[in-house]
Amino acid sequence: MVSFSGILRQFLTRLLNIGPSESRHRFVRTLKESLGAYGFNLVGIVAGTIIASYSGLFKLAPWIILVYPSVVSARGVIGGLFCGRLSTALHLGTIQPRFFGNTKSFYLLFRAVVILTLEASVGMSLVAMLFGSVFLGVAESDFLSILAVTVATMALALLIVSPLTMTVSFISFKRGLDPDIVLYPVESTVSDLFITLIYVLAVNLYLQSGMNGQITVGVVGLVLILVSAYYLMRSLREPEFVKTIRESLLTLVFVAFIVNVTGSTLGKISENVGEKREVYTVYPAMIDTMGDVGAVVGSTATTKLALGTLQPSLRSIRNHATEIFGAWVASSIMYAIYAFSSLTIQSQLSLSNLLRFTAFVLTTNAIAGAVISVVSYVVAVLTYQRGWDPDNFVIPIESSLADSITTISLLMSLSLFG
Repeated sequence: MVSFSGILRQFLTRLLNIGPSESRHRFVRTLKESLGAYGFNLVGIVAGTIIASYSGLFKLAPWIILVYPSVVSARGVIGGLFCGRLSTALHLGTIQPRFFGNTKSFYLLFRAVVILTLEASVGMSLVAMLFGSVFLGVAESDFLSILAVTVATMALALLIVSPLTMTVSFISFKRGLDPDIVLYPVESTVSDLFITLIYVLAVNLYLQSGMNGQITVGVVGLVLILVSAYYLMRSLREPEFVKTIRESLLTLVFVAFIVNVTGSTLGKISENVGEKREVYTVYPAMIDTMGDVGAVVGSTATTKLALGTLQPSLRSIRNHATEIFGAWVASSIMYAIYAFSSLTIQSQLSLSNLLRFTAFVLTTNAIAGAVISVVSYVVAVLTYQRGWDPDNFVIPIESSLADSITTISLLMSLSLFG
């Protein structure tokens, strides 16, 4: 039986010696395409700037800071499933790169995404209420507020982000790019920006606009409920649809608890950083990019497993090292750019601040990147071995774990750098 240390030693050897020209080509391609896709995460700095600007909003009610990572992660779970299934299906030819006259699989997948959006919203709200009552003193009477804001936020995000996801996947595939590398990083970045804007809007409407605002938020949520009920009735007899819902529900239950760990940790970080806006500014981009690292590692692995070019064993991680290293190096470059951008936006740029803050974010990257790369690969292999569709699990699980892992790594780095 091969020991874990032996596998790790072989993996690191392959990482540090990229190897023959084919491996170097894969590494360079992964690095270039990942870096290009991660570039969209600079939009996450905009989302972070919004959060920094509205940091006082979190003080209106204790549940607001808890729910924010939940809606971001929930949207990441749904978007990740959609992206993973789309990219693999495009490679296999079961979905065509077009909006109209597409395959039955495409339309069943879209219906499943709508229903899972509602299920994720309700599930996240229930678990947020549980965590909030235990750790943040959230009252039981706040549950309706949490549910209304969460469902409305997710519904509007679905309406805006899903067409964009399809557009990016189809265009990238037609132009010869690998949607496994390009799609999720672009989708997750734009999704984080829009869901941040929508969440701030929904909270303001619900808490500061009186009865009219609460009615508006409620109507948006009701529309999602009605559409989901319609799609459910039309698709219950479809085995492919039922399989997607059943397998994804397992993921959502797991994720619902993980993302609330993120919210609780973010609350702790908020206590520690106080008014340090540069940390708030860089936070969405950091968690977004780390989720992208896991998505690139996991999505390329699931496609290689489906095509039979990667053996479904944990030992085979050494044969996936070039993709892992390329995705990780690209993320390190972006983290350094985020540090510079954040300090510039907050008018705190100086050489000493830049060196210290860059070291801080790169330490976070090193901790989180190592963990999420291994997690993504392991989830892909284990779900494939059990006969499940890895695309129903890999990106949803790794994206939510990436948020928690990055947030915990951030807290660890704060303890090191002060």
